[in-house]
Amino acid sequence: MLAATRSTCLRRQVGAVIVKNKKVLATGYNGSPSGLKHCLDVGCLREELGIPSGQRHELCRAIHAEQNAIIQAATSGVSIEGGILYSTTFPCILCAKMLVNSGIKEIYISEGYPDDLSKEILEEAGVEIHRLVVAPSREIEDLMK
Repeated sequence: MLAATRSTCLRRQVGAVIVKNKKVLATGYNGSPSGLKHCLDVGCLREELGIPSGQRHELCRAIHAEQNAIIQAATSGVSIEGGILYSTTFPCILCAKMLVNSGIKEIYISEGYPDDLSKEILEEAGVEIHRLVVAPSREIEDLMK
Protein backbone atom coordinates (compact mmCIF):
# COMPACT_ATOMS: atom_id res chain seq x y z
CA MET A 1 0.00 0.00 0.00
CA LEU A 2 2.88 2.32 0.78
CA ALA A 3 4.51 1.74 -2.64
CA ALA A 4 1.19 2.66 -4.30
CA THR A 5 1.34 6.15 -2.77
CA ARG A 6 4.25 6.92 -5.16
CA SER A 7 2.06 6.27 -8.21
CA THR A 8 1.59 9.08 -10.72
CA CYS A 9 -1.33 7.42 -12.53
CA LEU A 10 -4.56 9.40 -12.66
CA ARG A 11 -6.79 6.30 -12.85
CA ARG A 12 -5.42 3.72 -10.42
CA GLN A 13 -2.61 3.78 -7.86
CA VAL A 14 -0.85 0.41 -7.73
CA GLY A 15 2.09 -0.72 -5.63
CA ALA A 16 4.04 -3.99 -5.75
CA VAL A 17 6.70 -5.62 -3.59
CA ILE A 18 8.67 -8.77 -4.41
CA VAL A 19 9.82 -10.83 -1.44
CA LYS A 20 11.95 -13.96 -1.13
CA ASN A 21 12.98 -15.71 2.09
CA LYS A 22 11.23 -12.95 4.05
CA LYS A 23 13.44 -10.26 2.48
CA VAL A 24 12.22 -7.43 0.24
CA LEU A 25 13.98 -7.74 -3.12
CA ALA A 26 12.27 -5.02 -5.16
CA THR A 27 9.39 -2.57 -5.14
CA GLY A 28 7.45 -0.81 -7.85
CA TYR A 29 4.57 1.53 -8.51
CA ASN A 30 2.80 2.52 -11.71
CA GLY A 31 4.19 5.60 -13.39
CA SER A 32 5.96 6.88 -16.50
CA PRO A 33 9.43 5.63 -17.49
CA SER A 34 12.35 7.39 -15.76
CA GLY A 35 12.93 10.91 -16.98
CA LEU A 36 9.63 11.20 -18.87
CA LYS A 37 6.65 13.36 -17.98
CA HIS A 38 4.04 11.75 -15.80
CA CYS A 39 0.34 11.50 -16.44
CA LEU A 40 -0.11 14.00 -13.62
CA ASP A 41 1.74 16.46 -15.88
CA VAL A 42 0.35 15.65 -19.33
CA GLY A 43 -2.98 13.92 -18.68
CA CYS A 44 -4.21 10.42 -19.39
CA LEU A 45 -4.72 9.35 -23.00
CA ARG A 46 -6.73 6.29 -21.93
CA GLU A 47 -9.09 8.51 -19.95
CA GLU A 48 -9.42 10.99 -22.82
CA LEU A 49 -10.30 8.14 -25.22
CA GLY A 50 -12.71 6.53 -22.74
CA ILE A 51 -10.85 3.20 -22.71
CA PRO A 52 -12.19 0.84 -20.04
CA SER A 53 -9.94 -0.59 -17.36
CA GLY A 54 -8.18 -3.78 -18.46
CA GLN A 55 -8.06 -2.90 -22.17
CA ARG A 56 -5.54 -1.36 -24.62
CA HIS A 57 -2.57 -1.25 -22.22
CA GLU A 58 -0.32 -0.13 -25.08
CA LEU A 59 -1.98 3.30 -25.00
CA CYS A 60 -0.78 4.00 -21.48
CA ARG A 61 2.46 5.92 -20.94
CA ALA A 62 2.95 4.32 -17.51
CA ILE A 63 4.81 1.17 -16.59
CA HIS A 64 2.86 -1.07 -14.24
CA ALA A 65 3.97 -1.57 -10.64
CA GLU A 66 4.79 -5.24 -11.19
CA GLN A 67 6.86 -4.39 -14.27
CA ASN A 68 8.76 -1.71 -12.36
CA ALA A 69 9.51 -4.17 -9.53
CA ILE A 70 10.81 -6.76 -12.03
CA ILE A 71 12.92 -4.09 -13.76
CA GLN A 72 14.30 -2.86 -10.44
CA ALA A 73 15.39 -6.40 -9.54
CA ALA A 74 16.95 -6.94 -12.98
CA THR A 75 18.90 -3.67 -13.00
CA SER A 76 20.16 -4.46 -9.48
CA GLY A 77 21.19 -7.99 -10.45
CA VAL A 78 18.74 -9.60 -8.01
CA SER A 79 17.08 -12.90 -8.89
CA ILE A 80 13.37 -12.99 -8.07
CA GLU A 81 12.95 -16.61 -9.15
CA GLY A 82 10.89 -18.42 -6.53
CA GLY A 83 9.78 -15.10 -5.04
CA ILE A 84 6.41 -13.86 -3.87
CA LEU A 85 4.70 -10.75 -5.25
CA TYR A 86 2.53 -8.59 -3.03
CA SER A 87 0.42 -6.16 -5.05
CA THR A 88 -2.45 -3.84 -4.38
CA THR A 89 -4.12 -5.04 -7.60
CA PHE A 90 -4.40 -8.32 -9.53
CA PRO A 91 -1.86 -8.30 -12.41
CA CYS A 92 -2.94 -7.60 -16.00
CA ILE A 93 -2.05 -10.10 -18.73
CA LEU A 94 1.18 -8.27 -19.64
CA CYS A 95 2.38 -8.36 -16.04
CA ALA A 96 1.17 -11.93 -15.54
CA LYS A 97 3.32 -13.18 -18.42
CA MET A 98 6.35 -11.32 -17.07
CA LEU A 99 5.77 -12.69 -13.56
CA VAL A 100 5.50 -16.26 -14.86
CA ASN A 101 8.76 -15.92 -16.82
CA SER A 102 10.44 -14.26 -13.82
CA GLY A 103 9.72 -17.32 -11.70
CA ILE A 104 7.27 -15.75 -9.25
CA LYS A 105 5.46 -18.61 -7.49
CA GLU A 106 2.86 -16.81 -5.40
CA ILE A 107 0.93 -13.57 -5.64
CA TYR A 108 -0.94 -11.80 -2.85
CA ILE A 109 -3.43 -9.12 -3.93
CA SER A 110 -5.83 -6.78 -2.16
CA GLU A 111 -8.16 -5.99 -5.10
CA GLY A 112 -9.21 -7.57 -8.37
CA TYR A 113 -8.74 -6.47 -11.97
CA PRO A 114 -10.92 -7.25 -15.03
CA ASP A 115 -8.56 -9.53 -16.97
CA ASP A 116 -9.72 -13.13 -17.38
CA LEU A 117 -6.78 -14.12 -19.61
CA SER A 118 -4.37 -13.08 -16.87
CA LYS A 119 -6.15 -15.38 -14.42
CA GLU A 120 -6.01 -18.26 -16.91
CA ILE A 121 -2.27 -17.76 -17.59
CA LEU A 122 -1.36 -17.60 -13.91
CA GLU A 123 -3.50 -20.64 -13.11
CA GLU A 124 -2.00 -22.64 -16.00
CA ALA A 125 1.52 -21.72 -14.81
CA GLY A 126 0.73 -22.92 -11.29
CA VAL A 127 1.15 -19.51 -9.68
CA GLU A 128 -0.79 -19.44 -6.42
CA ILE A 129 -3.07 -16.43 -5.93
CA HIS A 130 -4.08 -15.25 -2.47
CA ARG A 131 -6.46 -12.47 -1.53
CA LEU A 132 -5.41 -10.12 1.28
CA VAL A 133 -7.90 -8.36 3.48
CA VAL A 134 -6.41 -4.93 4.02
CA ALA A 135 -7.39 -2.49 6.74
CA PRO A 136 -8.73 0.91 5.61
CA SER A 137 -5.92 3.40 4.94
CA ARG A 138 -6.86 5.43 8.03
CA GLU A 139 -6.17 2.37 10.21
CA ILE A 140 -2.86 1.74 8.41
CA GLU A 141 -1.82 5.35 9.02
CA ASP A 142 -2.67 4.92 12.73
CA LEU A 143 -0.54 1.76 12.90
CA MET A 144 2.43 3.58 11.37
CA LYS A 145 2.45 6.33 14.05
